[in-house]
Amino acid sequence: MTGWPMGADAWVWIGAWALVMALVVWLLTREPRRTSHHDPAEILRDRFARGEISEEEYRRAMAALDDAPPLPAASTRQPRHGQEARHD
Repeated sequence: MTGWPMGADAWVWIGAWALVMALVVWLLTREPRRTSHHDPAEILRDRFARGEISEEEYRRAMAALDDAPPLPAASTRQPRHGQEARHD
């Protein structure tokens, strides 16, 4: 007998395991996603630092943010229609 004494099904399993290993390596080495920014001032600072907006635009937007009313906190959700707020 010459060559590899394996059948076609063995090659399919080897290929499947190679794909699994490649997927594991990709998942472990990929760059993590950036968290979304919730602070408008931080978004402006980042955009200014990257050169996406000019200093004038940055200052104008920061002034507008300073004059804007504060956003409600994420933890102060209003109950949906038909739901009552629980006060324990």
